[in-house]
Amino acid sequence: MTTETLPEQQRRNDASIAGYAKGYIDRVRGGELGALPAVFGLIVLCVIFSILRPAFLTPGNFANLFTQGAAVVVIAMGLIFVLLLGEIDLSAGYASGVCAAVLAVSLTNQGYPWYVAVVAAMATGVVIGLVLGSLVAKLGIPSFVVTLAAFLGFQGVLLLLVKGGTNISIRDTTILAIANKNVPPIVSWIVLVVGVVVYAGIQLFRARRRIGRGLAADPLTLIAFRVLSLAVISGVAIYVLNLERSRNALIVSLKGVPIVVPIIVVLLIVWTFVLRRTAYGRHIYAVGGNAEASRRAGINVDRIRISAFVICSFMASIGGVIAASRANSVDPNTGGSDVLLFAVGAAVIGGTSLFGGKGRALDAVLGGAVVAVIQNGMGLMGYSAGVKYVVTGSVLLLAAGVDALSRRRAASTGRR
Repeated sequence: MTTETLPEQQRRNDASIAGYAKGYIDRVRGGELGALPAVFGLIVLCVIFSILRPAFLTPGNFANLFTQGAAVVVIAMGLIFVLLLGEIDLSAGYASGVCAAVLAVSLTNQGYPWYVAVVAAMATGVVIGLVLGSLVAKLGIPSFVVTLAAFLGFQGVLLLLVKGGTNISIRDTTILAIANKNVPPIVSWIVLVVGVVVYAGIQLFRARRRIGRGLAADPLTLIAFRVLSLAVISGVAIYVLNLERSRNALIVSLKGVPIVVPIIVVLLIVWTFVLRRTAYGRHIYAVGGNAEASRRAGINVDRIRISAFVICSFMASIGGVIAASRANSVDPNTGGSDVLLFAVGAAVIGGTSLFGGKGRALDAVLGGAVVAVIQNGMGLMGYSAGVKYVVTGSVLLLAAGVDALSRRRAASTGRR
């Protein structure tokens, strides 16, 4: 018996790139669409709006897309944990508003430092998640009923915190910088280079480790394509954002990546790692796929459910801080209106299933981008809010339909 050397295994993996592509196509045909519909829809929307309104592609509008959809993306990232279990949290929007109000009251009314106010807001989110999760997991009340009651109750709490209908202004420069300031251009380039190098190192280390164990690894060609794609896409985005966006640069310069972008990237990396590389993440998927089977396998289902609601409300608190930073204030409408609808829509449009067991943190980013592009593009075209809601609702319905059809296809082909 001959032993295959590492270079020989690498050449074999490189030669299998065609097989990898064929396997991906087979998975798509079998109903495993992943983020493909969201990516395709995002590209189509960007092309259409760019043709109809050239202003859509300007650096200033490109930066607005990030700040406009940041709070929704963060809240959607937390909602994905609940949706993975087949549950729902209808209170996430107003939970973010309550946490934002705690932030504003702590900063403006009580005079606490920004870091104390942020911790208070996040702690409020954790407590909210513990209460909601315990009611669902321990008492067995349907999450729809629990979070609907919280949706109504948190509106009242928000009104009490802001003294009826007043507006609490935020003047702390650190908090305001989150959604209104930018990373220096040179810093963004340094972070990009370091990030690409680290990503490439992780990919190569993972492939080498699998080869060393005699397991199939991703072809080196595919790894190189991933690294190159990350470098090119991120590089183009940073280049555009580093262009001068101010109408009068002599008075004030406006260029650089918005600070909220690296915050979202860090959250995306953390939650992606949690879901894909930890036992907790595997338990989340297991409970979402079959709670009873998970319980018999020794998984503490109640604890998983409670923790998912805690993460959801915790992320809602971060979304509330971002929203307060962007608006420079907190009022009775913070976290209300269409925030929850857009957050749920972002998760589903991105590829997360409402039936549980299927979803990624990246889905929130992709779906949030689609929602932001629709709202921004149609705003540039002068359409009313009514038309925007109709179009966004239609896209959400289409995404849910694609999910249902893909699950049916996966079940029929034995891939479910």
